[in-house]
Amino acid sequence: MAPIRYRAVDIDSFNIFYREAGPPNASNLLLLHGFPSAGHMFRDLIPLLADRFHIVAPDLPGFGQSDMPPREKFKYTFDNIARVIERFTEVIGFDRFAVYVFDYGAPTGFRLAVRHPERITAIISQNGNAYEEGLSEGWTPIRAYWQDPSQANRNALRAFLTPETTRWQYTHGMPDPTIVSPDGQNLDNFYLARPGADEIQLDLFGDYKSNVALYPSFQKYFRTHQPPLLAVWGKNDPFFIPPGAEAFKRDNPRAVVRFLDTGHFALETHARQIADSIRDFLK
Repeated sequence: MAPIRYRAVDIDSFNIFYREAGPPNASNLLLLHGFPSAGHMFRDLIPLLADRFHIVAPDLPGFGQSDMPPREKFKYTFDNIARVIERFTEVIGFDRFAVYVFDYGAPTGFRLAVRHPERITAIISQNGNAYEEGLSEGWTPIRAYWQDPSQANRNALRAFLTPETTRWQYTHGMPDPTIVSPDGQNLDNFYLARPGADEIQLDLFGDYKSNVALYPSFQKYFRTHQPPLLAVWGKNDPFFIPPGAEAFKRDNPRAVVRFLDTGHFALETHARQIADSIRDFLK
């Protein structure tokens, strides 16, 4: 089994922590996590692919073990997160790569693809949305904050930051919740409990509207460049629903869409199946 190495790199005075595995001369695969997680969400997937790919899984700015500077020093927007990750890929020498996007990793990765389509060899979207029809009614309180960024609407979103909600995100839609390890969700809750983390996450909830505004640009990229695209989707996700996966085929008819009987954090229960799908898709 290929070892996983744990590294950090300075990106213009921003420390980015990342996991790395696989032969340096193999095809590059960038893994981008989502809320409220970090690169540790790929702990089961990486060993299943490291014989075939050169894999890098960074913790996004403000997440996991990457720097979490105060809001006064770094504006937490998806544009800024994407700029840091774009620079990260340049510093580590990822000039061409396939990208696995999940949740927040999707608008991050799609921004990279729009800005540098020549760098993207393929896209694997695991519950990584780019279409309005992929947003469930679970977004209603967040949409209310977009329309009226009042303190009351901001405070209403704190319910998404509780340990109970994190556990619900991990277990909702899982046919057998007893096979979902508590380790990942407990680590996420540890990161969420850090001083200042709550306000950062609320800022990102508010800025998610910038991602929706960019959906037409993302869709134009899919139509224009037709990247090899695999959507492997937990069909019981309470936030990003199956029509968002099917919509990829509207702009990229060659997209492959596969549904799994699991929830939002599909890797917690279906890492082997997702790894097999990736190996088959990218062979």
